[in-house]
Amino acid sequence: MVVDVNGSSRLAADHSDLCRRRGTILATMTIAVGRPGSASRKRGAVSEPAVRAPVDARGVVNAALDLFADRGYRATTMADIGVALGIRGPSLYKHVRSKHDLLNAIMLETMHTLIANQRTAVSAGGPVSARLRGIVEAHVRYHAEHRREAFVGNREIGNLVHSNGIAILALRDSYERGVRSVIQEGCDSGAFVVESPRIASYAILDMGMGVATWFRPDGPQTVEALQAIYGEIALRLVNSQA
Repeated sequence: MVVDVNGSSRLAADHSDLCRRRGTILATMTIAVGRPGSASRKRGAVSEPAVRAPVDARGVVNAALDLFADRGYRATTMADIGVALGIRGPSLYKHVRSKHDLLNAIMLETMHTLIANQRTAVSAGGPVSARLRGIVEAHVRYHAEHRREAFVGNREIGNLVHSNGIAILALRDSYERGVRSVIQEGCDSGAFVVESPRIASYAILDMGMGVATWFRPDGPQTVEALQAIYGEIALRLVNSQA
């Protein structure tokens, strides 16, 4: 997720409509194909398809995600995705309208998951400092555990058609406002002391997004340790008085 510090465009379409659109995209991608998650990471010519085996829409999205992360959206063809799944590229068009639909589905799912996680953290209740910590911990966990999605979302949004790009930016705005509203509440109650809740929310989100660029599951820090560290840093950033 990228935060637009200059304020991105707002979209009038409501959240439930976007959810329905995501469901429609994924519903078009039920397919009998092969080897989920086996997208080739080798650059160069397309090889022959692997042996066919059943795969669902999730397998198609995951294969595309692997290739978009490794090669880039523009350098990936439908034939590449077909090879990763064990079918010929043209066969994908029976089930997926376009490569663009796959990219859009990935970005929509990323934002819907982030927003849902954030709402769960807020709904846990407690003092405003605990809610901000929960938001930050959820944000950090997602970016540690979904590095491919974060990378593709940051790099490839410019490849979405205008209307879909605006929809993703609207979801990102909603996500950022969720953080900002908690910070503002803390400022209003005297629990936090920060000059600009908006800039503070940008700083906190950007800090968490950076985890996706360097975190490794086999590294010295666990996800849980990172959550605790980043939660504490966020509270210091807003000068928590708790």
